[in-house]
Amino acid sequence: MLDTAFLETCADPGVRIEVVERFVSAVGTENPLAISITSGNRVILPEPPTTPEEAARLAQRFVGTAVVRAGITGFPVGAGISDASEITADIFDVCKNIGMGTALFGKVYRVVAHARRAEDGTVLRDALEAWRTGQFEGAYVFAEPDPGPLLAEADGQENFELGPEPAPAEEAAASPEPDADDPNTAGIRVMLPASIGRQDGLP
Repeated sequence: MLDTAFLETCADPGVRIEVVERFVSAVGTENPLAISITSGNRVILPEPPTTPEEAARLAQRFVGTAVVRAGITGFPVGAGISDASEITADIFDVCKNIGMGTALFGKVYRVVAHARRAEDGTVLRDALEAWRTGQFEGAYVFAEPDPGPLLAEADGQENFELGPEPAPAEEAAASPEPDADDPNTAGIRVMLPASIGRQDGLP
């Protein structure tokens, strides 16, 4: 999908490139304007945006009332913001989305690694699942404090094994989801007519 040199340029420097590559391979999409909107057990399907600006306005419209994921990494739009006006078209820029996504995933990965007191393929698998659901051990993982350097880094170790390649996004979609009351789940699909998609200043 994206070559290593591009990922190294765009990704958060605090995340190992091996982890970045696995992360993008597992959750990435080729559509930089990708946006998913879920509310409870519903998937909301508005008219697909055609520009980063349209996509940003769509995210602004639904953030706070639904779970909004954006761009090629499926970045959780509501993470770390206090107002919808903070959402800009930058989140749909490929390089910037990779930077934001890998920075946040790096924290998720460290949360899981510290909890497991290990750094291996199981940690990566659990971190990817936490990224997809927004939950880890009953907590909203994106709001968890960053636990700091990984155990291997603290011990000065350079080598580690990630284990087998995790399932790609399309296969992982079949993995178990939280119960229907969790805001990160998706079930019923709700198609929004184009006229509704153009409300609130949307083209």
